[in-house]
Amino acid sequence: MDAQSRGRANDIDPADQWVLNPNTGEYELRLTPSAPQSAVPGPRRSTPRGNAGAVRSRTAVPEAPGRQVPPQRRRRGVPEEPLPGRRGRRPVKKKGKAKKVLLWTGGTMAFVLVAAAGGAYLYIKHLNDNITAVSDDGASTGGFDKDKAINILLIGTDKRTGKGNTKYGDSGSVGHADTTILLHLSKDRSNATALSIPRDLITDIPDCPTQQADGSEKVIAGTSNVRFNTSLGQDDRTPSCTARTVTELTGIKPDDFMVADFNAVKTLTTAVGGVDVCLGKDINDPDSHLNLKKGMQHIAGETALAFVRTRHAVGFGGDLSRITLQQQFLSALMRKLKSNSTLTDPTKMVKIAEAGTKALTVDSNLDSIGKLKDLGLEMGKLNPKNLTFTTVPVIDNPAEKVHATVVLNPNTAQPVFDAIKNDVSFTAVKEKKKKEAAAVAARLKGTKSAASEVRVRILNGGAVAGSAQAELNYLQNDAGVLKSENAGNAPATQAKTTLEYAPDQADQARRLAAILGLSGSQLKPGKSVTNDQGLPAITLTLGKDFPGAGNSYSAATKAPDVDKTTADKVECAK
Repeated sequence: MDAQSRGRANDIDPADQWVLNPNTGEYELRLTPSAPQSAVPGPRRSTPRGNAGAVRSRTAVPEAPGRQVPPQRRRRGVPEEPLPGRRGRRPVKKKGKAKKVLLWTGGTMAFVLVAAAGGAYLYIKHLNDNITAVSDDGASTGGFDKDKAINILLIGTDKRTGKGNTKYGDSGSVGHADTTILLHLSKDRSNATALSIPRDLITDIPDCPTQQADGSEKVIAGTSNVRFNTSLGQDDRTPSCTARTVTELTGIKPDDFMVADFNAVKTLTTAVGGVDVCLGKDINDPDSHLNLKKGMQHIAGETALAFVRTRHAVGFGGDLSRITLQQQFLSALMRKLKSNSTLTDPTKMVKIAEAGTKALTVDSNLDSIGKLKDLGLEMGKLNPKNLTFTTVPVIDNPAEKVHATVVLNPNTAQPVFDAIKNDVSFTAVKEKKKKEAAAVAARLKGTKSAASEVRVRILNGGAVAGSAQAELNYLQNDAGVLKSENAGNAPATQAKTTLEYAPDQADQARRLAAILGLSGSQLKPGKSVTNDQGLPAITLTLGKDFPGAGNSYSAATKAPDVDKTTADKVECAK
């Protein structure tokens, strides 16, 4: 439909001009060549009456006054554009390109899709202006890395801001960390784990250095044996303090954090056109204002917010039951974002970009649409069936007669944290991955030489200074590896410790791996080197993961058995 048929010469919504480029897999903003326009939605101007005939089609070439403009020459190697009014040849659809359009699926109470396109400078600037960023105060790793596993802390606050939100609970509250999810994306992007942290979990909140409005720093004193949700809002604590609390609790330092309030759920679900959830029974909860019948229901806006906030009408009526509902909701939203009805709708994509950038507060390392896009491209590689939702294992607080809070389950909580730290998938690995894992594990199987026969050179490739000598002392004095030597620093630093060996040295490598607790992935078949005596030796390079002289590298290789669900499954709330 051209501009004239709309009734207004300049009444062209930028959302209608976003088209999918089959060569890049991204949406691009195609503006009218005859009338350059701002890509930022603004006031619309009507064409003056009596001048409708001057309105040109969107593909027309403007003519200079008094002369005829010759047709545009065709450049070599460039396909000829179809004439106005004719349909051009459709571009060939390339398999897998649609996945690149999904920029990010993740969120505290709502996953966010950010759509940004190269060339639409003004619109990108507009989206950048929407983003609110706060200092990470050194509580994060400094930002995610495309070549490593990614840990994003997603925080939902119950601060009552925005139109219509004062009807929920205490309208004067400064807010808490009401809903918190640690989202772990594996290094190979084949799987992810969304770990919910109960708000009523009793934990310790550490001291929190916090940047003030004038640029100075204030240390907010920590407290012991308090609810986790007080890590935000209370005593002027900022999201960086919640990040520090998560690190203290789990041993996992977030790469970035994002914060969403009540408006995020309402605006994002409206932008995607609503999501489908399932109820195992009728629910009428006056506290959350949720009133829905049993079965599949389509929810958005206020109803979606009521769904993720209800707790008294489901399960045991507590926060843990509400967490289950939130996980079901996020699964439904992710399925909607991955659907063709969203990915192929430019208007919807722009609405989601607007809602997402306005709804979130991000840390200072994630403060631009470009950075969000890069994160989104990593998240977009994930298949919903390999996103696992689970909750920190807890038990009722034994110190309470009337149970209102919970504490960590001493038997199962740490294995969950260890599995995430060691990048262990909570979902079944694909057959190809199973074969690769089996091949890696096979490096540890076979005969082992005696410790006294192992000839090894030790390099420091990222551990603290003196680590190579300390490990040498351990091997010689306690492990019986007498033919070992300190070879100084490695040419470059590395994250993980490796052991390189030639095929005929595999039995030595297996013995040293058994002594140190190395995994099969740390063993690197390669070539031998010559030690100081001119004899062939294997090479142990200590990485940043070096646990200390004499300490084992052994780590969990299988996720613990905990209650969980995956994003591809439709669960019914009961």
